[in-house]
Amino acid sequence: MSTLWDFPGGIHPVENKDLSTTRPIASAGFPELLTLPLQQHIGEQASMLVSVGDQVLKGEVLATVEGPVGVPVHAPTSGTIEAIAQLPVPHPSGMTDWCITLRPDGEDTWCERRPVEDFHTLDREDVLAAIRGFGIAGMGGAGFPTNIKLRPPKDRKVSTLILNGAECEPYITADDMAMRERAAEVAEGMKIMAWILRPERCVIAIEDNKPQAVQAIRAACAGTQIEVDVIPTKYPSGGEKQLVQILTGMEVPHGGIPADIGVMCQNVGTAIAVHRAINLGEPLISRVTTITGEAVANPGNFEVLLGTPISYLLDQAGLQDDRLHRLVLGGPMMGYTLQTTAVPVIKTTNCVIAATAEELPDPAPEQPCIRCGTCAEACPMDLLPQQLLWYAKADEFDKAEHQNLFDCIECGACTYVCPSSIPLVQYYRYAKGEIRTQRAEQLKADKARERFEARQARLERDKAEKEAKRKERARAAAQAQAQKQAEASKAETDASNDRAVKAAMVQEALARKKAAASQPQTDNTAPEVDLDALTKQLEQATAKLANMQTLLDEAKAAGGDNVDKLERAVGKNQERVQRAQEALDEARAKAAPAPSPAPVANDQTDVPALEAQLDKARAKLENMQGLLNEALESGADTAEKLKRAVAKNEERVLRAEETLTLARSTNAGANPTEPVTVGAKSEDLPDIAALESQLEKAKAKLDTMQGLLDEARTAGGDNAEKLERAVTKNLERVERAQQALSQAQQQPMEQPAD
Repeated sequence: MSTLWDFPGGIHPVENKDLSTTRPIASAGFPELLTLPLQQHIGEQASMLVSVGDQVLKGEVLATVEGPVGVPVHAPTSGTIEAIAQLPVPHPSGMTDWCITLRPDGEDTWCERRPVEDFHTLDREDVLAAIRGFGIAGMGGAGFPTNIKLRPPKDRKVSTLILNGAECEPYITADDMAMRERAAEVAEGMKIMAWILRPERCVIAIEDNKPQAVQAIRAACAGTQIEVDVIPTKYPSGGEKQLVQILTGMEVPHGGIPADIGVMCQNVGTAIAVHRAINLGEPLISRVTTITGEAVANPGNFEVLLGTPISYLLDQAGLQDDRLHRLVLGGPMMGYTLQTTAVPVIKTTNCVIAATAEELPDPAPEQPCIRCGTCAEACPMDLLPQQLLWYAKADEFDKAEHQNLFDCIECGACTYVCPSSIPLVQYYRYAKGEIRTQRAEQLKADKARERFEARQARLERDKAEKEAKRKERARAAAQAQAQKQAEASKAETDASNDRAVKAAMVQEALARKKAAASQPQTDNTAPEVDLDALTKQLEQATAKLANMQTLLDEAKAAGGDNVDKLERAVGKNQERVQRAQEALDEARAKAAPAPSPAPVANDQTDVPALEAQLDKARAKLENMQGLLNEALESGADTAEKLKRAVAKNEERVLRAEETLTLARSTNAGANPTEPVTVGAKSEDLPDIAALESQLEKAKAKLDTMQGLLDEARTAGGDNAEKLERAVTKNLERVERAQQALSQAQQQPMEQPAD
């Protein structure tokens, strides 16, 4: 026998185990309905794979877990899925949870099973996956998934594997009877787990109050390296940390687990489930459960299908309702009172106590602590229960946590020995629950803060990106605007240069026209006109107009500030093109050879029609002059346009007057009924005096306009260009008057016909 150690504290409550060990394990049979909670262990809740009305076979998967911490739920027998709803589940609070209700068909038909003939031929990961797939969780405590517990961290080698058969709590005998009747299965399950972990030592620990179980296990382990250690009976020797200390002499560190010191504990019931899963291909669908207490007529241990209602089990054990005072799920030390018998058996249900009032009386009223220290002496974890009580009552949870509150295993030894009947464990559970709630809220707040900070950072990042893009667009727009302004400035400079060149050309032309006008006309030959120069001038003006129009279109598209300025420049260039075209057309007309004078016939010039045309031109001139006066008085934008229209109508009136005068003189000198003879009277000749008067008026107006132009150029006025056009027009009028006078003076005197 190996060396054994002791742990501090501990108590020896009345065992009451003989009530349920008088007969072998019995089958509980098939209840009318099986209720299977989707969560029967620590970890994630399983997700349903079936629907209402589905037909299932025994061992078929009903719900599975996708995450790593969790195991599936299987059908305990064949039947029909009758309901999926929230129903009461085993919990101290009497809570409800999602459950699958199965109605057995009584045939108990298995699905296909695939047992492993020799697990040594498999990979260890495959065996662990099979243990998980068969839904095996710890059957002696909180129900931690066995496959995870059998996979310790790689840096923590398991040197000692312990099977816990102590079963130290009063009344419970499920493990005791399982070891008596199924010792071989316990040994086989131990071998599989040892093959997975490869520990240096394998131990099955049993309390000395179970001699029959010790004898059966030793017989099953004969010829193997499995040790069977009998430990003293003391509560809570079956606690994981206490059992490790008894067998190894080592203490599990604060906040740690046995694997931290190279030790792993499993329950004997879990070993049986592992054997059946690997060697027989059976999932965890039933377990041994103790039904005991003085309020049942036939206490004992039953092989119970998972999902069997507690009420059904109590009926099987012969519940005496008139004697029932308290119904406890689990042991009297760590169990809790059931609120209803409708809750089902799950994977961690090991005992149900139907106690009478004498057996488990109501606790006495709580009294003030007398500071006797008995609780500290009984604590197996070497804690200070008094200090923890005061901190829990005062809600000083940080101080309670500082006193290692979470090292408390809630064994109930302190409550059992307290002379003041203080429910110490309840206070500790309350404090633990509040601390867990505060941690959860703090974690939630931290996550919310992280999300908020991440959102703020994202908003700031987006804002910075938008600002950078805005600045880039503004910089690009500024560069484009600067480029357009430079192009517009260049265009304006080119236009100014063109105006200067054109002004010089106008001055030169005026000088030539003045010189030509001052010379007497000796013949009817038209003055020589430079058509090539006028054509080139028109082409330059047209190209300039196209360039300015392009700049204007670009400025409008970009929304530039120089649109108005460019529109004015385009208008001026349009006027220049029009003047150049008129000058070229007039030059071409003058350069064309004059037709030979036809003999005067009876069709004389229609003087009345010309007089009517002159009247119309004068009426239109008066109308346009009236509109111009109104526009000038009101400051309308059409004033400039009306001024140009008045100037054009003045020119039309002048041409009409000249044409009428020439027609009258022509008709007077070419009478078809009375031929002209040499020495004819002066009134029969053209009206030379009128033509001379008209020429003098045109010259006087030309001199006046030339003087105004010179003054405007000297003063740098804005109307210089307009005056240049007026001078040009008056110069043309002088030329036409001069030509009309020359033709009248040179008209030949015809001899009378024979």
